[in-house]
Amino acid sequence: MSENIDAAKISIIIPAINEAGNIKEAIATIELSKNIEVIVVDGGSQDDTVAIAQSLGVKVISSSPGRAAQMNAGAMAASGEILLFLHADTRLPTGFDAMIPTALQQPRTVAGAFNLRIDASLLSLRWVEWGVNWRSRFCQMPYGDQAIFVTKQIFQEIGGFPELPIMEDFELMRRLKNTGRIVIIPVPVITSPRRWLQKGVLKTTLLNQIVIIAYLLGVSPKRIHSWYRWEKIKRG
Repeated sequence: MSENIDAAKISIIIPAINEAGNIKEAIATIELSKNIEVIVVDGGSQDDTVAIAQSLGVKVISSSPGRAAQMNAGAMAASGEILLFLHADTRLPTGFDAMIPTALQQPRTVAGAFNLRIDASLLSLRWVEWGVNWRSRFCQMPYGDQAIFVTKQIFQEIGGFPELPIMEDFELMRRLKNTGRIVIIPVPVITSPRRWLQKGVLKTTLLNQIVIIAYLLGVSPKRIHSWYRWEKIKRG
């Protein structure tokens, strides 16, 4: 890692589709940080996501829909040496802009993420957090809602996010683990509970595990993604 990493600029890339209810707060929590740029990558919103982001003075670009495609487009547009991929419903901790360069200076470290906290008081979600944080630390497998960060150089060397309809963060982590160490900052990001509350905590947790097992067994990401679409249709 470069000895100038302390002075490195951080490009925060926020993929968004119809996130008008979240995008303002996501940007507001990071605008006082130092040496950063914010790039909102819109995948075809039908609400005020783009207008809100533009009104806050951040860079807004468009791409084809799909989180992997949007994040790769943001990475291409980024001018920072460090890339931070942030979900629109996740909030970064105060001081993240100092924590990330420090974390990336650890020996053999190529990328990292944060601990996770889910913004709801359900006891079952505390168990979810424990499982996520255990997996992240001991298996070096954080997922996208933990604000993954990586140097732009390493990101380019491994080919960016694989443009899959699902599991793009899982596959990125597998590639990064082959390159070096993934560090977990023991300070949490705070993420929305909406996906757990929509399906139920137990159902969401089980579905996530089924998806991972299916992916590891070779089921195509396209087919796995169709399961999620079917779930949405049933709920609708």
